[in-house]
Amino acid sequence: MRTLITTAFVSLDGVVEAPGGEPGYRNTGWTFKDIEFDEAAYEMKGREQDEAAAMMLGRVSYQAFSSVWPSMTEEFAGYNAMPKYVVSSTLQESDLVANWGETTILRSLDDVAALKQTEGGPIIVHGSATLNRNLSDAGLIDQYNLLVFPVLLGAGKRLFSATDKDKQSLKLVESESYRNGIQKLVYAVVR
Repeated sequence: MRTLITTAFVSLDGVVEAPGGEPGYRNTGWTFKDIEFDEAAYEMKGREQDEAAAMMLGRVSYQAFSSVWPSMTEEFAGYNAMPKYVVSSTLQESDLVANWGETTILRSLDDVAALKQTEGGPIIVHGSATLNRNLSDAGLIDQYNLLVFPVLLGAGKRLFSATDKDKQSLKLVESESYRNGIQKLVYAVVR
């Protein structure tokens, strides 16, 4: 069985929208504006790329990342080379870019559950706020790799839904604090 890992930059109040400067959000670029850069805080990002065997994205994140990441050969060599899965009911094969390696479209959460039952290494989920909420609500996420930033953003897309559901316990498996206020929190989902 494969492990499904969500990785996210998240504000203290749970917002994950536009951390890197994506247009359309009033607080866009909040991960680097007014926060001192500390290379140590991003160590986990490199490790994730080395440890993941595949990447999963929702349609919106796929369309945003696929137009940029393939040209970032140094920063994302591992991600660019690994298989990708896009969860979408609307994306068509003709919408996939040709220069980003093997990409498979999954049409439902049932398809994600079936993929998790196959052999292979961890699958990492990047961006994809809506997909992450749906995967979490369906109990499909096995681990959360979070970099929590010392900001309150108020409105914005959130990592977790407001769905009324049973409690889900998490086990802290790794944590670290950095001088710029960022907290690394890695949680395993308790089953």
